Amino acid sequence: MDQPKYQQIADDLRMKIDAGEYSQGSQLPTELDLGQQYGASRNTVRDAIKRLTSLGLVQTRPGQGTFVARRREPFVTMLTGDPRSGDGGDAGAFYLSQVTPLLRVPTETAPRVEVLTPPEAITRQLAVPFQSQVVSRHQRRFIDGVPWSLQTSYYPFDFITRGAGQLLMAEGMVGGTVDYLAKALNLRQTGYRDWITVRSPDNDEQSFFRISHDATVFEVFRTAFDQNQKPMRVTVTVFPTDRNQFIVNVGEDLPTVQYTYEHHDLEQAMR
Repeated sequence: MDQPKYQQIADDLRMKIDAGEYSQGSQLPTELDLGQQYGASRNTVRDAIKRLTSLGLVQTRPGQGTFVARRREPFVTMLTGDPRSGDGGDAGAFYLSQVTPLLRVPTETAPRVEVLTPPEAITRQLAVPFQSQVVSRHQRRFIDGVPWSLQTSYYPFDFITRGAGQLLMAEGMVGGTVDYLAKALNLRQTGYRDWITVRSPDNDEQSFFRISHDATVFEVFRTAFDQNQKPMRVTVTVFPTDRNQFIVNVGEDLPTVQYTYEHHDLEQAMR
């Protein structure tokens, strides 16, 4: 069966990018020029550009045009980890494939701490009454200075009155909040559940990740449970799709695998 016109255009442009006809950082022809070149409508050309954008091959800059993206090895996050720790998708202790030998350095800003009424989805996952106040800790995270993710963790406000006042401090915690809550409240994280969605970025995310309005981001909702099977925190992490991949391990004693990335492989996987 013939591919849709926009797919044919996207495939042809991808081959030209792979062949170096359009080099990294160079500007593609305008939508009008591409429409004339391929005998297609402007909407069809836009759909082709969106396809290339979703693959991380091009970036659109408002008022400037569409440019070939500079290729980077993706950040590979291990979502599954020891449930008793904060590692595995929400604590900054998992990085990019080859992060150690390539000396890539993860960093994060000091948390922005707020007491607020969260969205209803958070109160449901945290199992607190609707319109209850919670403690929010928000951080911007980088790898080698490249914006990597945005992360917000929500905790029941009664953790403060029970003795975990350090949650209100706008500073990082040695050992992480999971270790701190174990010491302060005898709450041991024994498991978590991840809910992963994909959506369009908001204005703040577009600015921080330097992505266009028609890009997409992963949003990972992690609900962590204590030894009594009660939710103890909800962590929401936003990752731009153009630079992030995830690994989920099922089973024990799995061999270590090196994951590599090629635009062609990603294209085939998405078909």
